[in-house]
Amino acid sequence: MKKLKTYLVLVLLVYVTEIIAQAHQKMDKIPHDISYYRESMVTPPVVKVIYGRPQKNGKQVFGNTVAYNKLWRTGANEATEIKFYQDVVFGGVNVVAGTYVLYTIPGEKKWEIILSSNLDVLGAFQYNPIFDIARIKIAPNKAEEMEVFSINFRENSDVIQMILGWDTIRVKIPLELKRNETVIVKN
Repeated sequence: MKKLKTYLVLVLLVYVTEIIAQAHQKMDKIPHDISYYRESMVTPPVVKVIYGRPQKNGKQVFGNTVAYNKLWRTGANEATEIKFYQDVVFGGVNVVAGTYVLYTIPGEKKWEIILSSNLDVLGAFQYNPIFDIARIKIAPNKAEEMEVFSINFRENSDVIQMILGWDTIRVKIPLELKRNETVIVKN
């Protein structure tokens, strides 16, 4: 009888554990995406960006959903993370290889782009300027309407552009790769 009770307790424990394991949190309504920049299809990535992709849903985005002149997490939910696999020049600022959080302060005439070393933060709630690695200003461009926020890369001669796009706004952040130059000495 004692073995039967032990057996029943074990079966019940396994059953309850299985039920708990099957209970998932609600799905996030805003999907996340990853955007890579590679020098070619067969080379390792140079830059990787992980970000939430909010949708416009018929609303005016900038100046409304995303306030002008206020810190924005540059996407949705968790803060947008950018990983540089090698040293880069980010809008004129030397940045060493590593992972950073990307924030922006959208403006009608200029956007302030911020790289922060404070990682694993939710949105812009934990932003602290003491962790800023780079702050640059860029004028936004007008373009055709985009329903979903997106981050992509475009190569333009020796400069790579990381393009933030949503609604009718595009912000093109210049990135230059820092090449390690090897000096060969002949004997």
